[in-house]
Amino acid sequence: MDYQNKLVLAPMVRVGTLSFRMLAAEYGADITYGEEIIDHKLAKCHRRINVASGTTEFVEKGTENVVFSTCDEERERVVFQMGTSDAVRALKAAEIVCNDVAAVDINMGCPKAFSIQGGMGAALLSKPELIHDILATLKRNLDVPVTCKIRLLKSPADTVELARRIEKLGVPALAVHGRKVADRPRDPAKWEEIADVVAALSIPVIANGDVLEYDDFSRIKTATGAASVMVARGAMWNASIFSPKGKSHWENVKKKYISKSILWNNDVKSTKYTIKEMIAHHSCLELAEGKSLNKADTLEDIAKLYELEDYYWTVKNIRPLTHDLDFVL
Repeated sequence: MDYQNKLVLAPMVRVGTLSFRMLAAEYGADITYGEEIIDHKLAKCHRRINVASGTTEFVEKGTENVVFSTCDEERERVVFQMGTSDAVRALKAAEIVCNDVAAVDINMGCPKAFSIQGGMGAALLSKPELIHDILATLKRNLDVPVTCKIRLLKSPADTVELARRIEKLGVPALAVHGRKVADRPRDPAKWEEIADVVAALSIPVIANGDVLEYDDFSRIKTATGAASVMVARGAMWNASIFSPKGKSHWENVKKKYISKSILWNNDVKSTKYTIKEMIAHHSCLELAEGKSLNKADTLEDIAKLYELEDYYWTVKNIRPLTHDLDFVL
């Protein structure tokens, strides 16, 4: 995978499912990260080809719970991001999905309590030996690129030291979120500290933080010297941020997202969550739209709410019965 001069969709829990990744790519995203999946959750899955929807699904054994879904169209750009605190477990999980994705990335930046308490995400930043064990194990056993995404440490020197240790492991790129663990999204991203990492490394650095408009892609590249740029909230609120033609109205983007959720049979909870994030940013969830969305229990309900019922049934009717055509590999 080429990591130079790319626009990258960041990993976002409940948002970065197949439907949103395909939407971002349609608007111009070159690389699309999936939402973080915990290693032990993926290890409980089997791989299933869903002929009806044209997807490859990783389904929790004994259930119909789809943990991760992808398709051939995104094969060369989708990055599977994993949460892990154990090299052996990480490898077991990665081996299940590695033949269907472009790369595997280890989350080393999530500051949420769930990740920290499990020894995952940002907890890894203080465990360089474990980072070495996880990355070295994956690189030694997988044929796809293995990368990681980190946050800033307490001092720029500490961040640079860790980044150099990671580079020595032979990763092809490093994503850096320009905030520290204690920082909140409202705190400005420290682009100058990302620049310190860029100056110290020879591999491509993917800069992340405070990219909210298309022009911010060039601004952060100029400020940091980064090879590529990653965007999270800016894309969640309006995926057309990736388009050089300028943003489309968020209402139109929202409707296109719903259409893709119907097409790719997205989980209704993640669909509702993503729509709510758009509404909360641009409007108000307490208005009629937000209240009606809260009552929606199925994709059909959402389709009705947004006057996409005809499209919903068109998609449903051209698909064969899923249970007749699924098979396990």
